Amino acid sequence: MSTINRQELINFGSLELLARQAVEGFITGLHKSPFHGFSVEFAEHRLYNSGESTRHMDWKLYAKTDKLFTKKYEEETNLRCQIVLDVSSSMWFPMHAEMNKTKFSVYAAASLIELLKRQRDAFGLTTIDDKILLNAPAKSSPVHQRFLYSELEALLHQYTPEQKRSTNFIEEIHNVAELVHKRSLIVLFTDLLEGHDKIDELFRAIQHLKHQKHEVILFHVHDTNLEVNFELENRPYTLIDMETGEKMKIETNQIREQYQKAVSEYFEEISLRAKQYAVDFVHADINAGLDKVLVSYMLKRQKMG
Repeated sequence: MSTINRQELINFGSLELLARQAVEGFITGLHKSPFHGFSVEFAEHRLYNSGESTRHMDWKLYAKTDKLFTKKYEEETNLRCQIVLDVSSSMWFPMHAEMNKTKFSVYAAASLIELLKRQRDAFGLTTIDDKILLNAPAKSSPVHQRFLYSELEALLHQYTPEQKRSTNFIEEIHNVAELVHKRSLIVLFTDLLEGHDKIDELFRAIQHLKHQKHEVILFHVHDTNLEVNFELENRPYTLIDMETGEKMKIETNQIREQYQKAVSEYFEEISLRAKQYAVDFVHADINAGLDKVLVSYMLKRQKMG
């Protein structure tokens, strides 16, 4: 999908329609990708080739014809997915831009829910700031889907700069591990701004999810230009912590190199730990499209199938 912005949401009138457009564009692209075969609709039978997996064998047709056929494109769909959003104040950065981290996460979550619905999978939603605000367990009904879309749309209008919503995302992941009782795919959207000294705590929380037999995708939601590359003009700035209101005056040309080095090392460490814990760690740039989010889900789903 091309870059998403607020105007697209206005044009389509609802988050549901925007998600549908994103997923339809994505599925169209699947026909030219390694995921050819993830369509939820049965397409056709084809003769079984010796040595192939028997996973999609049509045994009823074999009983009738005495020939081996496989079902092309049909996918068994009993996966459960819990989408977890960090909605603390820092996720509203950059505040006055067309796209910020919360909006991207909301659009990504809505698109995942649409894709999960089409795959006949169950989907749930958890939102967290310094506590769990919403925990809707995974279901697959149209009523549940509409409820989650209404909650996601409400998120787009809830924030004001005066709120200063702090984060307790890592600790609340332990609660998510206990609340989601059946083995699920847990999809986490957060900006990971807790800092280097919280890495051990982050992976203890993720290990709790893994101990409960859940699979995990961790999306690092960020503005690459500003938060990673530090593409600011060479002039004085006053930075304001969106969660505490603390202010810091900086000269960009004096700290840019040091900042870039520290950020690079921090996320390299998270990436390394994620590999050790068998967690899919994905950089989700808010200025890019949603394809990376949807592809990551498809890859994990394929592994779990």
